[in-house]
Amino acid sequence: MNLALIVTIILVMGVIFVNGWTDAPNAIATAVSTRVLKPNTAIWIAVVMNFLGALIMTMFNAQVAETISNIVSFDSQGVQSAQIALAASLFAIVVWAVAAWYFGIPTSESHALIAGLTGSAMALGGLGAVNMGEWKKVLIGLVVSTVLGFGGGFVITKLMVLIFQHVPRRKANKFFHYGQASAAAANAFLHGAQDGQKFMGVFMLALFYNDLAEKTGNGFVIPIWVMALSSITMGIGTSVGGMRIIKSVGMDMVKLETYQGFSADFAAAICLFLASILGIPVSTTHTKTTAIMGVGASKRLSSVDWKIVKEMLFAWVMTFPGCGLIAYAMAKLFISIF
Repeated sequence: MNLALIVTIILVMGVIFVNGWTDAPNAIATAVSTRVLKPNTAIWIAVVMNFLGALIMTMFNAQVAETISNIVSFDSQGVQSAQIALAASLFAIVVWAVAAWYFGIPTSESHALIAGLTGSAMALGGLGAVNMGEWKKVLIGLVVSTVLGFGGGFVITKLMVLIFQHVPRRKANKFFHYGQASAAAANAFLHGAQDGQKFMGVFMLALFYNDLAEKTGNGFVIPIWVMALSSITMGIGTSVGGMRIIKSVGMDMVKLETYQGFSADFAAAICLFLASILGIPVSTTHTKTTAIMGVGASKRLSSVDWKIVKEMLFAWVMTFPGCGLIAYAMAKLFISIF
């Protein structure tokens, strides 16, 4: 096993760990804020469900991993340059994600991954290294997660108010309590399915450039050990950190009642499930936060802390050029050195 492969795998594991640390807590943030789940209980639910989501969904449907593995090409300047550029993209993602965690901004690891891969590939082959057919799925995912997240949160909240308006409050709250706990677990499962697959796609690229994996059709057959290693690493990341992001997403942006928390989690789960089945790479962070915005807006626009929303939107918008430029610069630097 050569040094480039070892470094790349360490960086892949680092990115997956940081994803579990910074992204995964979004799935259970609202359940903590409404006091449906205690923080430690919620984090362990996230650990287990992220693991299962990454493992089980990849066995049956690896389209998201396929999209990520085909979104760029590192082949233009040989295997060694491809390995260096891939390592540069992962380094950029870790830098970007840790900075976002430090400032408590729930930036998207999915967007950072796509930006990092694109920036480093362009350092090798320019725009020709980018597969625009696969990149369209990313743009579709941005639109879908925004519309379904915000719209779903808004509509489901209105429906819950209508359906339960004559149900005794205690009985309704019991339903929403268990409903939100289940929806939060589903969100964690689907986060693992989405983000676990994205990073497995990168893992397989690292193996491919070292002649340790072969492409079959448009993608890879992902070995069970890659699924298990990625899932476990993500789970460890979630168990280590999380409360800073939970506070930003679940507590600061909008104050939620239990029925609203259920509506946000249910809307996000629907969106993530559809995207995973269709092979569209979407951001769990983006989906969950837009669903929370939709829930808040269903009551009144002033219920949402738009200052926090602006900070999140700024982070999302800046991720593509910011992380992409870091990856581009790192790829150029690493190639010139090695």
